[in-house]
Amino acid sequence: MDAFLASTLAVTIAEIGDKTQLLSLFLVARYARRTPIILGILIATILNHALSAWLGAWVARWFPEAWLPWILAASFVAIALWLLVPDKDDSAESRFLGMGAFMATTVMFFLAEIGDKTQVATVVLAAKYSETFWVIIGTTVGMLLANVPVILAGRWLMERLPLATARISASILFVLLAIATVWSTLAA
Repeated sequence: MDAFLASTLAVTIAEIGDKTQLLSLFLVARYARRTPIILGILIATILNHALSAWLGAWVARWFPEAWLPWILAASFVAIALWLLVPDKDDSAESRFLGMGAFMATTVMFFLAEIGDKTQVATVVLAAKYSETFWVIIGTTVGMLLANVPVILAGRWLMERLPLATARISASILFVLLAIATVWSTLAA
């Protein structure tokens, strides 16, 4: 359950103000129906985060066990620092928009997540927790918790969220994950 909760919380907070939230706003403005957008986000996230989590679990097997907590802690700190840098909207007109709401969302979200903070966080979380399935489910739920309200409430919600506070909170969460990783290593 720790893998699920940590993954859900980490991605939900890290996703606030992320480029995929801006992409959600763009897609809602473009397409009238919200359900296909939500389903597209779900499918894209499951695919992207499953690949990422499996990569994290695979990488964790290649490092000596004594190194892994230190690599994970350093990765959490790197993500914490990366979260402090605001994202910008780069979802201008795309050739995928003619595919319809579901396919456009699925493809654009999958591509937007490649190399994104939450994808990197998924790799790191899967390396930390042996419950890869729960990391995938947690990061997917976190993505939906962050993006579905944007889809449903749109600009009204985004105008009221203090994005700088959200980025700092997410950064602090990843620093706490780094500290917990080091603490559990030293306590063992």
